[in-house]
Amino acid sequence: MTSARPFPKRIASLALAIGMAFAAPTGVAAQDAADPLRNCPPMLAGLGSLIHRAALAEDEAALTFVGHATFLVESAGGVSVATDYNDYVRPDRVPTIATMNRAHRTHFSVAPDPAIAHVLRGWNPEGGPAEHDVEVGDVRVRNVTTNTRSGMGTEYDENSIFVVETAGLCIAHLGHLHHVLEPEHLVALGRVDVALAPVDGSYTLDTQGMIETLRRMGPRLVVPMHFFSQGRLEQFLEAASPHFEIARAGAASVILSRDRLPDRPTILVLDGPGR
Repeated sequence: MTSARPFPKRIASLALAIGMAFAAPTGVAAQDAADPLRNCPPMLAGLGSLIHRAALAEDEAALTFVGHATFLVESAGGVSVATDYNDYVRPDRVPTIATMNRAHRTHFSVAPDPAIAHVLRGWNPEGGPAEHDVEVGDVRVRNVTTNTRSGMGTEYDENSIFVVETAGLCIAHLGHLHHVLEPEHLVALGRVDVALAPVDGSYTLDTQGMIETLRRMGPRLVVPMHFFSQGRLEQFLEAASPHFEIARAGAASVILSRDRLPDRPTILVLDGPGR
């Protein structure tokens, strides 16, 4: 497991001020007030179920699993975000914003569609962390960098977690995460309502490390991705079941609303290819 790079003092000092409620999935909502970064507002408790519907209200967003690590997030205002946009798995429409978490052939495009208004790469070819904070209509996309394994060593800031904010929701795509998130990362992320998590257990973070990270983040909804086979997905679900409810959407798309997120942390499996 690779390690996290120390954060700048401004962010690291914030991390020291928060407690890690590690044993319970309480998340990091208490950090928001102390964090000068403009992150999502505190979560409102809500009951109810996720629903499927064609039209989107202002407090709703559509999430579609395209395959592998690619999702399409669509806002009520007509803005769309494709995660891990690449040359192998793409949505059936040109997104407004395309994110690419790391420079790996199945996670980025060498020739993104020129009609995409914003192409956000999760690494900086010139070195140092990539920094993105883009607002288009009713959508904001920002990133938090993490590190990746490289042989027996570590490559710093080579992966990005992209956070899509719309309809009062904070949807975090964990990208090709290789290490457990530290308090500094959680402070930078702010509240996470929905986590899109790689669960292959080998190419990215191991299974127990991913479960630990998700419990630290405290999302109410986790959508698995990057699992390569149904058997591998089922192994992850079994390991996570003591900590999360398990649900299956029976479809590739779901409509999300903050006040209808499940009360107990839940893993929701969307239909579609996982490779």
